[in-house]
Amino acid sequence: MSQDDDAYRHCLLCERRCGIDRSLKAGYCGMTDEIYAARAALHMWEEGPISGTKGSGAVFFSGCSLRCIFCQNRNIAIGKTGKLISQDRLVEIYLELQEKGAHNINLVTGTHFIPSIVQSLKTAKKKGLSIPIVYNTGNYETEDALGMLDGLVDIYLPDVKYYSEDLSAQFSNSKDYFKIAMRNVKIMLDQVGKTKFDENSIMKSGLIVRHLVLPGHTNDSKALIKSLYDEFGDDIYISIMSQYTPLLSFKDHKELSRKLTDREYDRVLDYALELGLNNAFVQEGHVASESFIPEFDYEGL
Repeated sequence: MSQDDDAYRHCLLCERRCGIDRSLKAGYCGMTDEIYAARAALHMWEEGPISGTKGSGAVFFSGCSLRCIFCQNRNIAIGKTGKLISQDRLVEIYLELQEKGAHNINLVTGTHFIPSIVQSLKTAKKKGLSIPIVYNTGNYETEDALGMLDGLVDIYLPDVKYYSEDLSAQFSNSKDYFKIAMRNVKIMLDQVGKTKFDENSIMKSGLIVRHLVLPGHTNDSKALIKSLYDEFGDDIYISIMSQYTPLLSFKDHKELSRKLTDREYDRVLDYALELGLNNAFVQEGHVASESFIPEFDYEGL
């Protein structure tokens, strides 16, 4: 048994720190130590320098340590959708996506599978995997878990979802989310450094922090963006997203039952410009659509 495997036996990979032996039963994330995924395919809906012209090689893992009440990928986050795959198969998937022309391997919501991801990446790199590795996360890992990825990940794509402790407690049952997320962004930046692009403006390394603006909560978005800019300046890129898609009706949070308005989004963008934010990605037009949610039909697994 390797040290990476041992991390599943008393799981402290995320800040839930449930300590469950996931070789025996599922943790808070809803997953055991067996790898479940829902899709592995070329993905065109990331930021331009990630998707490029050929697509990002996105592997969507099942389960999640946050389980936000408004989750856009709800079926896989709660573990209802997923196919069991071996670690050897995961290695093959990376190499197949590279062969298809993917600009990168994009590991989506893999927090709870970090030990397996680490081992699979080491093996795949020995077998010829050479494109950048993107770690795409809700951003609730422990420091030790992120340390396991050091030297293996080229690009970090973390969310910073909320500034308010009240919102993070209500929507993700994680009152300390902002403090943890900001700490993690610093760790990620220390690992990969400032963003670098190739001659075709495809991202080679660095960090893009994603923030999904939620309807009814523009003041929280403003406070969050200001904190990110004050702390990190132009050392990071910030992706300000408008694509929130209501998939459920919320009795206690009616604002989440509707899409974000253009006025709300413009208010947040105008504030970011007033701050002097330069390194940003924005979404234009009416992008809130289920088309941003891929079919989790086990393609590529």
